[in-house]
Amino acid sequence: MIDPTRSASVADPFHHPAFLYRNRDEYLAGTVGFVRQGLAAGEPVAVAVPTANLTLLRAALGADAAAVRLLDMTVAGRNPGRIIPGVLRAFADEHPATRVRIIGEPVWAARSALEYPACIQHEALINAAFADRDVTILCPYDITALPAQAIADAWATHPHMIDAGGETVSDAYDPGRIVESGNRRLPEPPATAVRLAFDGDSLPQARRAATDFARRHGMSEERVADVELLVGEATTNSVVHAGGGGTLALWCVDAQLRCQIRDRGYIADPLIGRLPASLLTPGGRGLLLINQIADLVRIHTRPAGTTLHLHLALA
Repeated sequence: MIDPTRSASVADPFHHPAFLYRNRDEYLAGTVGFVRQGLAAGEPVAVAVPTANLTLLRAALGADAAAVRLLDMTVAGRNPGRIIPGVLRAFADEHPATRVRIIGEPVWAARSALEYPACIQHEALINAAFADRDVTILCPYDITALPAQAIADAWATHPHMIDAGGETVSDAYDPGRIVESGNRRLPEPPATAVRLAFDGDSLPQARRAATDFARRHGMSEERVADVELLVGEATTNSVVHAGGGGTLALWCVDAQLRCQIRDRGYIADPLIGRLPASLLTPGGRGLLLINQIADLVRIHTRPAGTTLHLHLALA
């Protein structure tokens, strides 16, 4: 098991600084320079940032943009739980023999309060997911648009900080505390939610209840198929790994379908579902698949049981 509390070591080839910027000029000065230094050193470079900043960077890089993998983080990282396996590790694992550098901006002002705990857990877990890898991941933070708590959390999730004055070691680095702070109790479904218990014999009924609910609320058949797959994976995990069953709740709010699966299991490793799954490793793919499909995944887990929330846009 990877220890999410692992501290950064001077000898660790992995480098994970937060970049604090105040305006467009500071943003471009830090990010364009970072990209071009990597290209000059022959390092593969990827950039995953929100739409507006991606447009800025593409224009500023000019012809160099063609040599960089450019991703819109509002799409690729809509669910923070998919960023490590689907964006960061996916790119780094393509280049195992050379150092790579990545700009990843998972926290921006338009992130919702529901998304934010998953974002900071993601940032804290990067350090364990890339321990001893030859990778540099630069994470920009807009200190004029983000709340003070987000900047404080950046100091806790990044071993190094960069601003206009240069790079310093973070004296507040404490990723284990941030991982646990994101493991918080989730909102209860409303009284109007559809609820049912399930076990191994009633898995088909649970899937059918979810797909019928999705259709009644106007989901396309393509998205209904996603709902069936998500609920099928989550409820099967409960049956196989968490005492043989659980409860399912379904409701809609803010143009989203939400599913709650509650069972008696415990997820001891916070990186489960956030790392690429080897073909030689048995199991471990259910939560990874869920992270790739859902728009947001939130988990509250304790030895007494686990609650999983899945969010999918209706449209």
